[in-house]
Parts: sequence; structure tokens; C-alpha cells
Amino acid sequence: MTQPQNPNNDLPWQIAGKIAYFPLFHEGSLVGFCRREYVAGIINKLNDEPKLRKALEMACSDLVANYPGDKRKKIEELIQKYLLLADRPRYGSRAIAAMLRERQIELNVSDPEFYRFCESYRLSVQELQEIYGGEEVVNSQLVPLSRILGVPVEELVEVRDGPKKM
Repeated sequence: MTQPQNPNNDLPWQIAGKIAYFPLFHEGSLVGFCRREYVAGIINKLNDEPKLRKALEMACSDLVANYPGDKRKKIEELIQKYLLLADRPRYGSRAIAAMLRERQIELNVSDPEFYRFCESYRLSVQELQEIYGGEEVVNSQLVPLSRILGVPVEELVEVRDGPKKM
């Protein structure tokens, strides 16, 4: 495979050409194609990943500098903890809280406006704050949440409870 013509040859993720779909290269190997409007953002994010990982390691190193014992092990534990927290949750109350935040962004409304919106569907500010705080979503909240989020109750139950084990 030929190397892409790019002045940033030292970056692992690269593009080449000026066509409708851009080829994506990782360390010189073709890995896929991407549309013009997404290419810059994707490449920037992928090339920032190692730098962000290094920053996380440095921050965790600073946090455990005065800890006794195996610092490397403690750093790795903290990194794993923060990486898990940074991922968008897929199940449980945190996942529903993320869905609510995304809905607020989609509606382009402030916090007070979103609280009023939720109250109009019979979900109180207190209940909303409890969900954001990670407290359990109870069955009586599923219908208002379904209306607020525009998803079926069954989907919310699956998000709340996680995948069914067979």
C-alpha cells in the first residue's frame, strides 16, 4: 500500500486525496473510508487519544505521589476507574441520566426550562435530581421518562435493568 501524501506523516491516523470518500490510514495501512464532512473531526480525535491517555497517566501519578506501596499498580487502578467513569453508561440510572442530558441538549433548553418540561410530564425536579444522582429509577417514573425521552417504556426498562440473561 502506498503512503498517503500528507505533511503530517508522523501522525498514526491520516487521510489522503480529495474525493467524496476519503481513505483513512493508520500507520500507513488503509483501514477504511470516511465522508468529507466527518474526516477532520475523526482524524483529530483519533490522533488525540494517545495524548489524552498520557495526560490521564500524569494526573493519576500526581494523585498517588504520596501513597505508600506499589504506585504503578495504584496508577493503573485509577486510570481504569476514570476510563470507566468517562464512558457513557449503557445500563442503569446513570444511563437514563445520560439520556436525559442528551434530550436536554437536543431540545436546546436551559436547566430550569428542562425542569419545567419534565414537570409537565409528571417527573418532579426532586426525582430528576435523584436520577442524576444515580438513585434507582422506579417503575412509577418509567411512563413520564418515556414521554420525556420519546422512547418506549420497554426500552427504558431494558436500559434500567440491563440485558436479560438467558
